[in-house]
Amino acid sequence: MRRPNVTATDIRASHECLLVAVYAGAHPEEFDVTRDQELAIIRRAYAKQILAWATPSDPRLEAAFAAVPRERFLDPGPWLIMRYGGYVLTRDADPVYLYDDVLIGIAPERGLNNGAPSYHAPVLASAHIKGGDHVVHVGAGTGYYTAIMAHLVGSSGKVTAIEYDPSLAARARDNLASLGNARVIQGDGAAVDFEPADVIYVNAGATHPADRWLDGLTEGGRLMLPLTRVKQMEGNVRHGRVFQIERRDTDYLVQSVMNVAIYPCEGCGRDPDAEAALAAAIEKDIESRTENWRRVTRFYRNTEIPQERCWLRAPGWALAYE
Repeated sequence: MRRPNVTATDIRASHECLLVAVYAGAHPEEFDVTRDQELAIIRRAYAKQILAWATPSDPRLEAAFAAVPRERFLDPGPWLIMRYGGYVLTRDADPVYLYDDVLIGIAPERGLNNGAPSYHAPVLASAHIKGGDHVVHVGAGTGYYTAIMAHLVGSSGKVTAIEYDPSLAARARDNLASLGNARVIQGDGAAVDFEPADVIYVNAGATHPADRWLDGLTEGGRLMLPLTRVKQMEGNVRHGRVFQIERRDTDYLVQSVMNVAIYPCEGCGRDPDAEAALAAAIEKDIESRTENWRRVTRFYRNTEIPQERCWLRAPGWALAYE
């Protein structure tokens, strides 16, 4: 008997039906699917939920979240997942626990986690990563989000992952070894040399944009920068604001992205004067019940801009309204 041709469209349609069934409360094991197919369906549901509120909407980013298995970038389970009050160990090593908006300990003794998908999704969407781009990922951890970026740039692009911690860099190098478009460098993300980048994605809290990042952008390149102040809570997490800084010749255009609570950048040289200026700007917004940081449109590599035009003015640079 001649076997009918099965196209990629047919396979996708069958997966769509299973996905709808899962949303309706059915369990994938009720269907005749392999474990890999089951996890693929779960990843697709996870990606759709995580990207539901990301702005701008990006189907390519949703596909990247659905394609990359999170468990491959973690130690073998069970895993420590951050809940209110501390870490909780999963009951077993089923990867299904990982496909939720959760922080997973990668160095729990230091409070260091595989970051929250609901944070990375909108920041990655705002980075506008395209096929063929060169992305520099500062603070790569064990490489999960590096792999998502590698999926976005495709075979014609590349990702340079920089990780300060030697043990995490070694893990990321092993985890990303099968990818032909990603490499890992161990070192200070604010000092390591790299080729001009279309996107520099800083994955840790900084007090200022390092000269290496600003100088390393291509024309039209984007720096995704979380600026964080002195810690406001237990542990080592710092609160702040994320900005996209786009290079246009000698000018730098700015868009606000989102609030953030994130681990501080290691080796990037946190500047106490810049940190104090940032804290003052944030406190001023809080006290006045405004979000003036969202009005910022320009970054200047000098302090010649009048104070009244600045949301933040620190030694040698400013974030201004025009």
